[in-house]
Amino acid sequence: MNEKIALIKQLEGLRGQHRELDEVIARLGREAASNQVDLQRLKKRKLLLKDQIAVLEDEILPDIIA
Repeated sequence: MNEKIALIKQLEGLRGQHRELDEVIARLGREAASNQVDLQRLKKRKLLLKDQIAVLEDEILPDIIA
C-alpha cells in the first residue's frame, strides 16, 4: 500500500511539472522574439513527462481485460 501512495505522490509531482511547462510554453509562444530551440526543448520535455505520467497511471490502475 505504501508503494501505491508513493506512486500517487510521484504522479502528482509529474502532473505539476507538466502544468508548469505548459504555462512556460504558452508564455514563450506569445513572445515574438522567443527562441524556437528553447521552445522545442520544452515541448519535448513536456511530452516526456506525459509519457512518464501514463506509465505511472498504468502502474496505479492497470488495465484489466475481462
